[in-house]
Amino acid sequence: MYQYNPKSLIADEFINDGEIRETLAYAEEHKNDRELIEQILEKARPKKQDKGYVCSGLTHREASVLLASDLPEVNEKIFQIANEIKLAYYGNRIVMFAPLYLSNYCVNGCLYCPYHLKNKHIPRKKLTQEELREEVIALQDLGHKRLAIEAGEDPVNNPIEYILECIHTIYSIHHKNGDIRRVNVNIAATTVENYRKLHEAGIGTYILFQETYHKESYLKLHPTGPKHDYNYHTEAMDRAMEGGIDDVGLGVLFGLELYKYEFAGILMHAEHLEAVHGVGPHTISVPRLKRADDIDPDEFDNGISDEIFEKIVACIRLAVPYTGMIISTRENEKVREKVLHLGISQISGGSRTSVGGYAGYTPEERPHDTEQFDVSDQRSLDEVVKWLMENGHVPSFCTACYREGRTGDRFMALCKSGQILNCCHPNALMTLAEYLEDYASPETKEIGYALIEKELEKIPREKTKEIAKQNIADIRSSNRRDFRF
Repeated sequence: MYQYNPKSLIADEFINDGEIRETLAYAEEHKNDRELIEQILEKARPKKQDKGYVCSGLTHREASVLLASDLPEVNEKIFQIANEIKLAYYGNRIVMFAPLYLSNYCVNGCLYCPYHLKNKHIPRKKLTQEELREEVIALQDLGHKRLAIEAGEDPVNNPIEYILECIHTIYSIHHKNGDIRRVNVNIAATTVENYRKLHEAGIGTYILFQETYHKESYLKLHPTGPKHDYNYHTEAMDRAMEGGIDDVGLGVLFGLELYKYEFAGILMHAEHLEAVHGVGPHTISVPRLKRADDIDPDEFDNGISDEIFEKIVACIRLAVPYTGMIISTRENEKVREKVLHLGISQISGGSRTSVGGYAGYTPEERPHDTEQFDVSDQRSLDEVVKWLMENGHVPSFCTACYREGRTGDRFMALCKSGQILNCCHPNALMTLAEYLEDYASPETKEIGYALIEKELEKIPREKTKEIAKQNIADIRSSNRRDFRF
């Protein structure tokens, strides 16, 4: 019998089934304990200090009590505190990114993914470097600066050498005023040596979704292929950090297993990273199972309502206040709008989930033959940027922290003390000005500059404010770009 130990490097110990079951039982027992719940909420609430805010965060057990509670007034407080934490750490900034699919060749048998090996009617495609170049230029012409590259697991068609070559190609393309300044990587679990190669290639965050933390379900859902190895997959983030990667991103695919189990599991994973490496997850993603070629989500009986989904987002924000939280175009506009106020700090825009989905297509067109999942929010990047600004958010294309060496524990130290806002807010405004000047529609541009003028006055340091104003003036009057604090 494995014993729960967050400092262990063994998956069955830091994601311990017995501990999760005890946590869920405890949460069910105390879900209407008003005194305990008030204590937990008070612990989670951001505390004002001289130089910003600090948040204690919550343990997986404390957060599970909040998630289980069915007291109406508790949900209202959870949502309020989640918004307070998000504003304290990240302000009203929303970081923009786009996925870029390199290849849908895959040797795994995952039952929820159309790329599984037995799917013989989906076209298999792998980008050549010239095709990749066309995709990147198309993304640059939309205004993107940050990509998350995706590829199936196939040691023959998608070896690490191919991924590294693609990263090099992406970073090498300078088109008009466009540059991809940060490449995040979402590929299968691999070796310390390969993670070291990815680190040396200059990647941003290494992202790997657990899919499900329920080991028995995991093994059934991954019946064949290297991904069948639960422990190797679950222990990947430790190998990534051993290989020098500072920032890692967690995620589960909600709908595969009971959501309360997954919720406790992902928080335990965050606690494990903090306990072992001193740095928790840089990001946490919250995808939900969606329809795709050869995949019917109705075949899975663990789907969750929008209301439960929104509460999960808010409770994660209370538990892991420092992490970036990502919502993708799996979710529709209505859901995305709601969770932006509950802790989400990064969203994709104008996304395509097919291999070769950007080049040669208008913003209204999208190929479906190689999509990994149906895209619910099909708006263009310009439409998403305009929508965000109209709702009081600042779309940010900033990548400064990663290129200034503010990663890993250095980023977390700034974030946990509330100081990250002092550089991130002006950086967001300057990169938004770049977008407005180079890519935005006239209406979006007009709304954007009015927002920038208003937001500049919120910068607390007078010198920083003056520099930001001058840099934005230079962006508008010349081709000078990439200013950063």
